[in-house]
Amino acid sequence: MRHKIKIKALRVFAHHGVFDFERQNGQDFYVDATVWLDGDRAAFSDDLTHTAHYGDLAKGLVEIVKGEPVDLLETLAQRLLDFALNFGAGLVEKAKITVHKPNAPIPYEFEDVSVTVKARREQ
Repeated sequence: MRHKIKIKALRVFAHHGVFDFERQNGQDFYVDATVWLDGDRAAFSDDLTHTAHYGDLAKGLVEIVKGEPVDLLETLAQRLLDFALNFGAGLVEKAKITVHKPNAPIPYEFEDVSVTVKARREQ
């Protein structure tokens, strides 16, 4: 049975962006991460080693967002997707990442800017 593990609106203060002031001042980014895996073994064994530990997943995502600054949300989202697909000792079959930048430097009133990427792990 396929299980879905989802982390929504993981807030990380980081220094990404094209403009110098974004790199210098930083801002909040929010990450939505969803991974799919075969969860039968974990469900029946009640053993954490048979699933993707969401606490460790969140920690890894935060470390990446706080890491080396990038210009584009697309680049950051792809880095997070690559991590999520390879997370959990090969248990993750599919992943979807959305990176939100609600304080993007746009001179108009808006609620959010985001980039979403998704992929299946190659077998």
